Amino acid sequence: EPDVTIVSGLKDMVVFEGDDVTFRCQVSHENARDVEWKLQDVALQNNEMNEISVEKGKIHTLTLKKVTEQDIGTITFRVGPHTSTA
Repeated sequence: EPDVTIVSGLKDMVVFEGDDVTFRCQVSHENARDVEWKLQDVALQNNEMNEISVEKGKIHTLTLKKVTEQDIGTITFRVGPHTSTA
């Protein structure tokens, strides 16, 4: 299985309270496994507040819905041993 790397990393975002914000990270291969999103070192799950998806097989997205001050912090995307933060 080829080593999946990060082709295009996360970008820092500034948003207003109550808005949605989307982070994107592109990886080198489709169907990457061992992928994880974190906010302040807490693993995020796909739920009504966090929408985690994959576009075109390689672009992993995380949308935080209706952000609050508690959502301020570092977002981390990890695939295998590679990470990107914003």
